[in-house]
Amino acid sequence: MAQVIEIPLSLRKYREEILPALKEEFGYANIMQVPRLDKIVVNMGVKDAKTDVKIIELLASELGAITGQKPLVTSAKKSIAGFKLRQGQSVGLKVTLRRRRMYEFFDRLIHVAMPRIRDFRGYSEKSFDGRGNYTLGLQEQIIFPEVEFDKIKKTQGMDITFVTTAQTDEEAKKLLSLMGLPFAKKQ
Repeated sequence: MAQVIEIPLSLRKYREEILPALKEEFGYANIMQVPRLDKIVVNMGVKDAKTDVKIIELLASELGAITGQKPLVTSAKKSIAGFKLRQGQSVGLKVTLRRRRMYEFFDRLIHVAMPRIRDFRGYSEKSFDGRGNYTLGLQEQIIFPEVEFDKIKKTQGMDITFVTTAQTDEEAKKLLSLMGLPFAKKQ
C-alpha cells in the first residue's frame, strides 16, 4: 500500500498560482529563474542563558515544538567583558527549515500564528537585505498554538528570516506577498 504524502498548502499555491504569475510579471524565459523560498531560519537570542542554564533547555523544547525540528544551541565566539559574556557560553537557539517543514511552518505562521498577534497591521517593507531576503521579528512565542501557556517561565522573542532565490528586493517582496505574508500599507 502506497503512502499518500499531502503537499503543504503554500507549496501547492506556489506551484499552481504564484509561479506562472511571477513568470509573466517579470518576463522570465525559464521557470528556474522564478524566485522561490529557499529556507527559513528561526533565531532566538537568549540573554538570560548565562545566569540560568535551564532556560535554554526550556526554550529549546518550545522552539522544537514550534518548528518541528530540534534547535541548534549557538554559543559566543569570543568573550565580551561589557556584556559579562565568556567564549563558548550559550547565547541563543537557531533552526534552519528547508523543503516540506519550511512550507508547513510558513503555513502555520501565516494562517494560525499571525492572526493571534495583538494590534497587527502588517510587517514593514524596510526589512529586506538588498539580496532578496526578508527578516521579521516576533515579540512572543505564545502566538504559536504548540506552546503551552501554563508552562512558560519567560516570554521570548524570535527573528524569522525568509531566504529566497530572488535577485532583487522587489522580486522577493512580490513573492512573499503572493504567498500570503502581510506587509503594512504605506501611509
